[in-house]
Amino acid sequence: MSSELMNTKEVAKYLDIHEKQVYLLIKSGKIPCTRVTGKWIFPVKLIDEWIHSSTQDGLQLARKRVNSIEGALLASGSNDPVLDMLLTAIKKDHPAFNIFSANTGSVSGLTALNSGLTDIAFSHLFDPETGDYNTPYLKQYCPDHAPVVVNLFYRQCGFLIAKSKSDIFQGWDSFNDKKIRFINRQTGSGIRILLDHELKSRGINCNDITGYDNEVFTHFEVGLALISNEADVGIASAAVAKILDLNFQPLVSERFDMILDKDTYFQPAIQAFIETLQSDKFKGRVEKIGNYNFQDAGRILHS
Repeated sequence: MSSELMNTKEVAKYLDIHEKQVYLLIKSGKIPCTRVTGKWIFPVKLIDEWIHSSTQDGLQLARKRVNSIEGALLASGSNDPVLDMLLTAIKKDHPAFNIFSANTGSVSGLTALNSGLTDIAFSHLFDPETGDYNTPYLKQYCPDHAPVVVNLFYRQCGFLIAKSKSDIFQGWDSFNDKKIRFINRQTGSGIRILLDHELKSRGINCNDITGYDNEVFTHFEVGLALISNEADVGIASAAVAKILDLNFQPLVSERFDMILDKDTYFQPAIQAFIETLQSDKFKGRVEKIGNYNFQDAGRILHS
């Protein structure tokens, strides 16, 4: 079908669900669609808006649950294996504090912070015009606040390649090969924005990439799609490549930040979070993985 419309099979692939589940969503009236000459049609724009709305609804429910726990904070936004390690470490070192995290993508994290649905946004949005990360996007996605931007780490991201395709995939030009199956990240994620920028600058049509519409929400899901033979190539952090023993071609060293209101920054849970981040014990664990830099960890980059 056209790039603006999808049929049931295409929307099932787009949402990474079985086609039967699409019909259940239609029957329950939970998915935007229309019927044309006996066939169900799904406008891509409305589906993207529905996904965003569903994410917001999920955060509203999480917000209510977190508010019922004294001293707990809710985080949303981007995802990283080392961030998961950090959230686990703070729970061990400071059991009185709870920081719950939802993987929504960098853009959704910032919009959730602006609307009060989250206390913390994790983000790594690159701005091609300034060469900066995250700060240039604050006016666009978080206009009602004057948040603090705190660096967590720098990390290497690049192509993760299945072992069977290590000799075939040689970078961007290999996307001309229709046999190369790509696994993508969701719209609004920092990785997706990086990918789309690179494709545009190189004159590569996303419609020519097999699997461009096949989306997942975390770095680990990218790696798992490769080792389960659902895809051949994806973009994720070097940590996932090492943990899952996948081939890795570096693309960028990017800055991963925490964005939050000034009042939230001074809460004890955040100070404990930064203390754990800067500890030799935690950094020593990450050094075994490699490809992470903590030179500005805990430093306020914008306020």
